[in-house]
Amino acid sequence: MGFRNLAIKILFLSQITTGILGNFSLLIYYLVYYIQHALKPTDLILMQLMASNALIVLSRGMPHTLAAFELKQFLNDLGCRLILYIQSVGQSVSISTTCLLSVFQAITISRRKSCCKDQKVNAAKYIWCCIFSLWVLFIIIHFIFFAYILVKRNSKNMTRNRNFEYCSIRGGDDINASLYTALVVCPEIVFSVLIAWSSVSMIVILYRHKQRFQHIHSNTIYSRISPESRATQKILVLVCTFLAFYTISSVLQGCIALLHNHSWWLVNITRLTSLCFPSFGPFVLMNHCTFMPRLSLICIWNKIT
Repeated sequence: MGFRNLAIKILFLSQITTGILGNFSLLIYYLVYYIQHALKPTDLILMQLMASNALIVLSRGMPHTLAAFELKQFLNDLGCRLILYIQSVGQSVSISTTCLLSVFQAITISRRKSCCKDQKVNAAKYIWCCIFSLWVLFIIIHFIFFAYILVKRNSKNMTRNRNFEYCSIRGGDDINASLYTALVVCPEIVFSVLIAWSSVSMIVILYRHKQRFQHIHSNTIYSRISPESRATQKILVLVCTFLAFYTISSVLQGCIALLHNHSWWLVNITRLTSLCFPSFGPFVLMNHCTFMPRLSLICIWNKIT
């Protein structure tokens, strides 16, 4: 018992430390390094992804870490609902921003003569509007649930109790669950499908490009992997990382929702898994994305200082 509690404390502490360091390092890098330059659309999207990931790490990782260190039930009802609201907004913005990034990259690498030519210009022109709209949309959607539960929390229909260790709330009914499924769960599924579809599209485009110009690369480059192959590998790493962690987290959360008796391992593994992409995503982006310089944290801090 003592060993597993110590292990979970170390894991939570390591995870939030990694997440805070990675996300805020990239945010500071963009703000400082590009302070006198116009950010590219992909840079704007990445900044928003880092911001939403940092929001998740702080609002979800910090409370779970404090609860692991035996500081439990330290939030009242309003504070608990506010933390859950911030978590929900961060998660929705994170998956929607990842979807926007994937779709934008698919449009960017599409062939110049394809029907996506005009869409490239529109995507670059209105990317900031899309990012702003995503934040506003999910802030409003989740605020509706936040306000609804606050109004209905004393109702006799609100019989479901939720214990998060760092706080507990009473609330939720069939209407709230149905609306949440329609306005939050279903869009997240659509975003996941779009991420997978756009990623497959990019891989297909790059593969066809490689086949078309393979004789050129074979005559000029012998020992190095072609740029298209590197781009394909990096896209696969980024997308597979997100989809893998998101899928595993969703399955585990579904198990918790369906099962009445939650084991200690299931609960804590679910919490750790939900923080994997927000914590480790920045390092995946630093090391595997074609649109981002290959930077280590040392390089970032050297540029800052």
